[in-house]
Amino acid sequence: MSSVESIGSQASSAPSTVEQVVIGDAPLRWQDVVAVARRRAPLELSEQAWARIDNARAIVERIVASGERAYGVNTGLGALCNVTLQGEQLAALSYNTLVSHACGVGAPLTEEQTRAIICAAISNFSQGKSGLQRHLVQGLLDLLNRGITPLVPAQGSVGYLTHMAHIGISLLGIGEVTYKGQVVPASQALEAEGLAPVRLGAKDGLSLVNGPPCMTGLSCLALDDATRLVGWADVVGAMSFEALGGQIDAYDPEILALKPHAGMQTVGANLRALLAGSEVVAGNRGIRTQDALSIRSIPQVHGACRDQLQHAARQIEIELNSANDNPLVLGTPDDYRVVMQANPHGQSVAMAADLMAIAMTEIGGISERRQDRLVNPLISGLPAFLVSQPGVNNGMMIVQYVAASLCAENRQLAQPAVVDNFVTSALQEDHLSMGTNAALKLHKVLENCAQILAIEYLLAAQAFEFIKDRGFGAGTGYAWQLLRQRVPAFDQDRWLAPDIASAARLMREEAVRGELSMKLSALG
Repeated sequence: MSSVESIGSQASSAPSTVEQVVIGDAPLRWQDVVAVARRRAPLELSEQAWARIDNARAIVERIVASGERAYGVNTGLGALCNVTLQGEQLAALSYNTLVSHACGVGAPLTEEQTRAIICAAISNFSQGKSGLQRHLVQGLLDLLNRGITPLVPAQGSVGYLTHMAHIGISLLGIGEVTYKGQVVPASQALEAEGLAPVRLGAKDGLSLVNGPPCMTGLSCLALDDATRLVGWADVVGAMSFEALGGQIDAYDPEILALKPHAGMQTVGANLRALLAGSEVVAGNRGIRTQDALSIRSIPQVHGACRDQLQHAARQIEIELNSANDNPLVLGTPDDYRVVMQANPHGQSVAMAADLMAIAMTEIGGISERRQDRLVNPLISGLPAFLVSQPGVNNGMMIVQYVAASLCAENRQLAQPAVVDNFVTSALQEDHLSMGTNAALKLHKVLENCAQILAIEYLLAAQAFEFIKDRGFGAGTGYAWQLLRQRVPAFDQDRWLAPDIASAARLMREEAVRGELSMKLSALG
C-alpha cells in the first residue's frame, strides 16, 4: 500500500464496490449502510440471521404462554411498565405503540436518511435478541428493496422512538411514503407492490420503535460525507499552502514522525505528495522563518480530525452490530432469559456524532483562516481579493464572508447535544442521549463544511492564476485543472454563487474522487 492515503478514504476501512449487502455472521460496516442507503444496493439476510430471528420470536411466544411478566411483552410501556396485559391486549399494545409514537414534526428526512435508519434497524433485529416476528423484518427489507420510503418527520426524537414509529406505521399501510418519485399513501405503495399490511403480535411494536437505529443510520451517512471532506481538505489546503508561499520544512516526515498520531502522518504524506515537484514551493523556500499556524499546522489539525473520525467509526460500527432492544431475549425457548436493561440508550453514538461535529467544525474553521490570508494583500503578496483590478472589482471579498458565516454557524452547532438532558415518561426515562439531534446537526455541519471547502477551492485556484508562470505540485496542479474544467478564471466581478455550487458539486462526484485518489497513489 502506498504511504499516501487515497483522497477521502480511511485506510482501515476503505469502501469497496457493493452489489448486494448480506447481513449474516460478519460484522456490518458503515460503508454497507451507505451502499444500501445511497446507492440502493439490495439488502438480504443470511439463513443464519433468519434462524436467530425465529429463535428469539419463539422465546417471546413462550413468555406469552407462560404468563411471566416481561416489560413491553405483557406490560405497559415507560411509566406504565407495572400494568399487566394479556390476550388480545398484547397485539393491541403493539399497534398502539406505533401509532401513538408516530408523532414527529418538521420537514421529512431525505430518502437516503430514512433508508439508512431502516438498514440499521434490520441489523439490530438480525442479532436475534429482539423477538419480533419474521414477517416484520421482511417488511422492512421490502421497503428498502422495493423502493418504498416512509415520510419521516426529522424532529421529535430524544434518542429513538418517533422516527422508527413513522417507519413502522408504513408497514401497517398508514401514513405517506415516497414511491416511484411521488408521495403516495403507504397503503397504495404496498398494494402496488403486492404487499399486505403486516400483522402485529406481542412485543412487535416495542421492538420496532426501540433502540438507536436512527442516530446510527444517520451517523453512517455522516461518516461517508466526513471521510470525503477530510480528503478534499488536504487538497485545497495544499493549494492554499502553495499559493501563500508555504515553507515545506514544516511537513518534513522526520519531524512529523516525532509526534506519531496516525492521522497526522497520513495528512503529512498527502501534502508532500500533492506538492511534489512544485517549482512554486521550491522557489519560496526560506522567504520567511515560519508560516502562520493555519498553514503550518495542517497535518496537526487535519490529522487530529481524521483520528476523531476513526474513533467515531469504531463506536458507530460497534453499535451497528449490537443488540439494542429492551427487553432482550437470550438462549432458546426451552432455556431462556428475558432481561430488562438499557441497551437502547444511544450514548456511544451520540458522543461519536458530537465528536464528529467538533472535528468537522475545525476542518471548516482552519479552512476559513486560510481563505482570509488568500484575500488579504498585506499577507498573501497577491492582488487584493484575488482580482486584477481591485477597486472597480470587489473580487473574492464576499465569498470569504460567506465562509466566515458558515463557520460561525458550525461553532454553534458543534455544542454537544449529548449533555443536554431531559426527563420523560413520568421520571421513568430520566437520562436521554439526544443522539438523533446530535446526528441531525452533524449533517448540517457537514453541509456547511462542504461549502466552506468549496470556497477555499475557488480562492486557491484563483490565486494560482497569478503565479502560474511557475510549475505547481503534481497533485495541486491537477486539482486546479479539474476545477478549471468547470469554473473559468475570475477576471472581473460576476455572479459567484454558481461557481461555489460547481466547486461543491465537483467535490461530491465519486468519479473525481477516484481520479484524484489514483493520482495521489501514483505520487506516493
